Amino acid sequence: MKHAAIAPPARADNRLAALLDAAAHCFAERGFAATTMRDIADGARMLPGSLYYHFPSKDHLLVAVYEAGVRELDEAVATATAGVRDPWAALQAGCTAHLQTLLRDSDYAQVLIRVLPADVPPFADTLASLRERYEARWRGLVDDLPLKPRTDRGALRLMLLGALNWSRFWFRPDGRHTPAQLARRFVGFLQESQDA
Repeated sequence: MKHAAIAPPARADNRLAALLDAAAHCFAERGFAATTMRDIADGARMLPGSLYYHFPSKDHLLVAVYEAGVRELDEAVATATAGVRDPWAALQAGCTAHLQTLLRDSDYAQVLIRVLPADVPPFADTLASLRERYEARWRGLVDDLPLKPRTDRGALRLMLLGALNWSRFWFRPDGRHTPAQLARRFVGFLQESQDA
């Protein structure tokens, strides 16, 4: 009697998630330029040559980490703001989600802040496009706000994202404010500026 062919088991060396995690950690800690493929291989507990099975270069690996970071932040903000009708409450929910993701030591989110598209000229357009995809969500949140007619919404959005991202340099988990409290204060400052 003939038996149906059994599919071969998944490759044991297919450790893409571990590789991406190691790359994100190295890029977040050392920066892109200072990180070597050997550093990443050591972090993933792989042979350096095995990395090239998944990615042809460190640049390609950075693009994959960037994509994962954008997806992580975007999904967090999308989930937090889903169904929130009040524009100020939606902005606060988005700020809270962004801060919680960034400040819980997400290497992926840290890479988006630490590595700029211009740092990798061959892939600058690709990285800028990924960042723009995330910023588009913030454009929507800011565009929905009931702001004074002459308010420069683009500048306000960039200022807010800059403030949120800069918090990684001074935030302390045992400090005075939680990420949610910081988000409330940031959005409160914007609301007060509209009341003045």
